[in-house]
Amino acid sequence: MSDGKVLVVEDESSIRKLMVFNLQRSNFTVMEAENGKMALKLVQEEEPSLVVLDLNLPDMDGFEICGQLRERYPVLPIIIVSARGQDMEKIMGLELGADDYIVKPFNPLELVARIRSVLRRSHLDSLKPQKPAKLSAGPFVLEVKNQRVYKNGKLLKLTAREFQLMRLFLERLNEPITRGDLLDEIWGLDYFGDVKTVDVHIRRLREKIEETPSCPVFLKTIWGFGYCFQESGQEG
Repeated sequence: MSDGKVLVVEDESSIRKLMVFNLQRSNFTVMEAENGKMALKLVQEEEPSLVVLDLNLPDMDGFEICGQLRERYPVLPIIIVSARGQDMEKIMGLELGADDYIVKPFNPLELVARIRSVLRRSHLDSLKPQKPAKLSAGPFVLEVKNQRVYKNGKLLKLTAREFQLMRLFLERLNEPITRGDLLDEIWGLDYFGDVKTVDVHIRRLREKIEETPSCPVFLKTIWGFGYCFQESGQEG
């Protein structure tokens, strides 16, 4: 039995074949795409468990593809694998909704390990108890089963990771949480990535829940510690 269906999106044949070989040897079912259009088509038709995405593709920029995938498939795990190793490139990828970012050249075994880590976390999230049915604080209502968050009755368009963060904050309302604890709780103890990913996702979440993200009234920074979601925030 396969450990999951992985779509590898990479235009360089030698790199793609290497990834496919190691993933198949690790008991994954693997599909290949050498450009963005093919990748989007395969995701729609084949419903992969996870996408490994290169950024430098011949027809579309990988960031654009990542954004489109996250928009259409909010819970689909995405790992970017790219030679672009600058911090800003990594931050941009994470802001667009990637679950992890690996810089080339990389150890194929590390790629397999990170894929397993992301898939394991995704699976555990789906098994979490679905009670209580709703969480609320101030103007926010979170529906656990439907994975929806409303503010003043208006549906917020959150990614799966942003929803997980929002749920954790509402479950631990008014409780300061360290960046490390957020990383462990949301990304898992076996996550290999950078703790900066927490800050990136917090910034994105603020842009969707705060009237003025640069001056948040709900999702507060506890300097030198982490973050705290405060129910008593007042806007205006």
